[in-house]
Amino acid sequence: MSDLPQRAVIRTAKLASLPVGLAGRTALGLGKRLGGRPAEIVAEEIQQRTAEQIFRVLGELKGGALKLGQALSIFEAALPPEIAGPYRATLTRLQESAPPLPAATVHKVLATDLGPDWRAEFAEFNDVPAAAASIGQVHRATWLDGREVAVKIQYPGAGQALSSDFTQLSRVGRLFGVLMPGLETKPLLEELRARVVEELDYRMEAASQQAFADAFADDPDIYVPPVITGTDRVLITEWMDGTPLAEIIESGTREQRNRAGLLMVRFLFSGPARAGLLHADPHPGNFRLLPDGRLGVLDFGAVDRLPDGLPVLFGRLLWLMHHEGDIAVVEQDLRENGFLREGISVDLGQLHAFLAPLADPSREDSFAFSREWMRDETMRMTGVRPANVARRLNLPPSYVLIHRVSTAGIGVLCQLECEGPFRAEVLRWIPGYGPGDDADEATADRAESTAGL
Repeated sequence: MSDLPQRAVIRTAKLASLPVGLAGRTALGLGKRLGGRPAEIVAEEIQQRTAEQIFRVLGELKGGALKLGQALSIFEAALPPEIAGPYRATLTRLQESAPPLPAATVHKVLATDLGPDWRAEFAEFNDVPAAAASIGQVHRATWLDGREVAVKIQYPGAGQALSSDFTQLSRVGRLFGVLMPGLETKPLLEELRARVVEELDYRMEAASQQAFADAFADDPDIYVPPVITGTDRVLITEWMDGTPLAEIIESGTREQRNRAGLLMVRFLFSGPARAGLLHADPHPGNFRLLPDGRLGVLDFGAVDRLPDGLPVLFGRLLWLMHHEGDIAVVEQDLRENGFLREGISVDLGQLHAFLAPLADPSREDSFAFSREWMRDETMRMTGVRPANVARRLNLPPSYVLIHRVSTAGIGVLCQLECEGPFRAEVLRWIPGYGPGDDADEATADRAESTAGL
């Protein structure tokens, strides 16, 4: 990994350039306003240039910073497509181009974590990695008892680089407030740090994966490979063959795409109810369609612990949007749950117009996700003008991973261009769907007369 900017001084300098750039752009913006340019246009330019610099710098840093960049994708909601698109492409390119660890380094990690006689645990071990990720790589091997296994090995130094990057980023957190004025950045960045650091803990990942494997054992539709053993930097699980979701997206049949999409929704929504956990990294590389039709799931480094299931708020908001409930009640719910900070106001009509399409996939018995629908939603939600409701909303720290699942999961469904009875899946697993104690009588009456409910 000699091509990575490993030295702390280089990484620090890159991150330190962010506030300097903002100061320069702010001064330039003041000059333009004095020169007669509209303040809103100038502010829009500053926001776009700030976003461009933030994500360009993060894209230049690999290892821990790449994982950081993936976590910070939650800020894409504030970005227009011309910025968000290249950012996502940069992360993908950096991840795919990660050079493999030399075999000697792999052996050293295995000897440290499994013991000097680590080879005695394997009948065979392939030194050539089968896959690479942001903070580690996977090798295929045969366990001593004959089982085919996946051996996940963490890159040495990934944790130290990540910690250093977050320390620097916490000093420039105010930059994200430029992108989203309604966002309280400090606690959000603290939560991101805690969550990303968890992904470095392979023992925790092993426990999470086994919990999912137990919860979905003998499930006719979902398969999670059992864990064999886990250490600080090595995770060994049973190997899983199958057709990667990326191939289904590229050339799968309509039946395969529909089934994969429906089962992914079922897995994501049912996880909190069945395992008390939410798989929080739903991208195509983490799913396989198995020969028997089941959906196989990988990578449990990013997991949200939800022992009480998904928040009741979501079911309540869906019910209100499906039944044209009082938008003032919706606004109050959002404010009480921290999505609207004190002093931040929104136009209720604009709030309804913003939220209503988000409920569409579960409004009718069947819904068809498409790239066109995704493009329309992206254009609607990512405008940087102050009137855009998305930029007025806050993201409470406890909802960081839930938000990540929602945005990434919908993206995969649109890539699949799948159609199916998603409403039934959502309403089966989401709690709180129904009128609250303070819902008005008219809304409750409308709900009772709705067919099928």
